[in-house]
Amino acid sequence: MSLAFHWFLPTNGDSRHVVGGGHGTPATESGRDRPPTVAYLSQIARAAEDLGFVGALTPTGAWCEDAWLTTAMVSQNTERLKFLVAFRPGFVSPTLAAQMASTFQRQTGGRLLLNVVTGGESHEQRAYGDFLDKEARYRRTGEFLEVVRGLWEGRTVDLSGEHLRVEDARLARVPDPVPEVYFGGSSAIAGEVAARHADVYLTWGEPPAQVAEKIAWIRKLAAQEGRRVRFGIRLHVITRDTSEQAWAEAERLLAGFDAETVRQVQAGLARSESEGQQRMLALHGGGSRDGLEIHPNLWAGIGLVRGGAGTALVGSHTEVAERIEEYAASGIEEFIFSGYPHLEEAYWFGEGVLPKLQAQGLWRHPYGQRVAPAAQVPFAGGAPRVSV
Repeated sequence: MSLAFHWFLPTNGDSRHVVGGGHGTPATESGRDRPPTVAYLSQIARAAEDLGFVGALTPTGAWCEDAWLTTAMVSQNTERLKFLVAFRPGFVSPTLAAQMASTFQRQTGGRLLLNVVTGGESHEQRAYGDFLDKEARYRRTGEFLEVVRGLWEGRTVDLSGEHLRVEDARLARVPDPVPEVYFGGSSAIAGEVAARHADVYLTWGEPPAQVAEKIAWIRKLAAQEGRRVRFGIRLHVITRDTSEQAWAEAERLLAGFDAETVRQVQAGLARSESEGQQRMLALHGGGSRDGLEIHPNLWAGIGLVRGGAGTALVGSHTEVAERIEEYAASGIEEFIFSGYPHLEEAYWFGEGVLPKLQAQGLWRHPYGQRVAPAAQVPFAGGAPRVSV
């Protein structure tokens, strides 16, 4: 088995500092350092493709650019990279979403993956005209995926559900291949939906023991549905030639968090309805700068100013590879990483960590290329040219 690695497209802007945003909080000013232009995002996507990342996640929400439109444009500047498009099922009809996915597959040569995000913040959902509560949103997501799955199978679908109703729905052309569905959530009802419909269950970067508990929970629910689900994890990463260099970079990022920004972001996130977000907040005590290394090489500092994924693997290339191996031992097969800035950090990880995992037999380049060790790669000590 080869582990799969995905990168991240910062459609809320990029910077040498942490760009906040997510879960109802706005992107921070540093997001304007490198605006999310198609040209810049395409640079990141091409780098990820060359380095051996399978796909790239794009977020969803009012704080970033639209994921469908952005990835459709960036896809034309890449050849093999897949796009893990985050979207919220309450905003478009299931038939239209199934059609959009089918079109995306044909126009990109089958490079679409779908990250279904139910939406954990009612106030943000209401801005889009969605007034259901959280429980109802998850029930609607289940109905939505039932329709979409049926359409992708080439069936004519009729559904009169609690929240959705379609009659005589059918696609003129089904997607080939059918996009895989990625889904996350820590609540009981999220687990039920994942067990019935997800191909890959995603968790944010909690310590390995907590991740193992989640995996066991979803695996049991999926078995009851007669299904098998794969597991993925979403993390940031700061990897350098030495541990000291990596932690110095983490401290540099932390020094850029002014107290008022941290206070405002934490106050906003404390109101989150997302159980996963509350679990993230608990890792750093709701804003404390002390004790942020919550597990060897697992740093909770990002979550002080950013919603959603709030932890990072920090360490030497060897240490980061060891932590990845630890998560893999618990059942994680796919990793979605990001780092600030995303172009440079993709190279640090791709040239520093992936060769070590390749040497251990834990990873192979998805396009059959061999990755040279970091010491043999000219970029290892510098940075690529950036066009924004």
